[in-house]
Amino acid sequence: MSAQFPVARPRRLRRTPALRRMVAETRLSPAELVLPMFVKEGIAEPQPVTSMPGVFQHTRDSLRKAAHEAAEAGVGGIILFGIPAVKDGNGSAADDPAGIVQLALRDLTSDLGDATVVMTDLCLDEYTDHGHCGVLTGAGEVDNDATLERYASIAVAQAAAGSAVVGPSGMMDGQVGAIREALDGAGYPDIAIMGYSVKYASAYYGPFREAAECAPQFGDRSAYQQDPANTDEALREAFLDLDEGADMVMVKPAGAYLDIVRRVRDNVDVPVVAYQVSGEYAMIEAAAEKGWIDRDRTIMESLLSIRRAGANMTLTYWATEVARKL
Repeated sequence: MSAQFPVARPRRLRRTPALRRMVAETRLSPAELVLPMFVKEGIAEPQPVTSMPGVFQHTRDSLRKAAHEAAEAGVGGIILFGIPAVKDGNGSAADDPAGIVQLALRDLTSDLGDATVVMTDLCLDEYTDHGHCGVLTGAGEVDNDATLERYASIAVAQAAAGSAVVGPSGMMDGQVGAIREALDGAGYPDIAIMGYSVKYASAYYGPFREAAECAPQFGDRSAYQQDPANTDEALREAFLDLDEGADMVMVKPAGAYLDIVRRVRDNVDVPVVAYQVSGEYAMIEAAAEKGWIDRDRTIMESLLSIRRAGANMTLTYWATEVARKL
């Protein structure tokens, strides 16, 4: 760039809304938004999540209605999280063909066809009575390798029920490889894996644990989720998942880890997903309710920042609302 002021005047291209739209470097599209949804067994009416205004634990019927609205708005995908009526130490409901997520999957794939991508979270914390993401040893620690067997079984159950993409979020070593082998062996080689490759042990997950009823009954998840202090480790985790067969990789949370989103984007050649998590959602909604920020502008700015950092897809609880505006 050789021209200087007064010849160079960058404000010329900011003068009107039409000019700003025309030269915008980053754009959002409904197709790159994914809506996380909760479906709960044994309730007659959708239950509001108190820490996440506008988010519900759905019945099968209300889930179908909300999913149809998302697809009609052009949302690229939805991802299901299930809350069973009965939990146990092995998370048995997670791979039960009559489990709540499997039933909901059959509903949605029948209703929606190819209108949107129906995806599933693949973890155990919503299904275990202790709230951890795997089965436990006698000493109360998460047993990595025994948990892989459970994840493999869950993946096959979800694929059989119609999931197009499974998202293992437990941060177990070897989880993508175990799931890929199980899916291929069961005749589901076309089911994609969205690796929760870079999932930090974050304080931003609090409201989600209310929504999914999955708070650990003891300890925390720092022994298997990633340390927020680390960045090099993020690339190691992403590369390991890719070597094991992941079709895309995720960074979670999004807003406080935009540097990680960019670093992963610059080093992999598959789609990068970012999860704008429950705490990010709740903070914006709470500040807006107080009148401290402009809600709509803040939502759009937060999503643009994630896209600008390099995410190809964003999981956000505002997916339907934003898609309608776009």
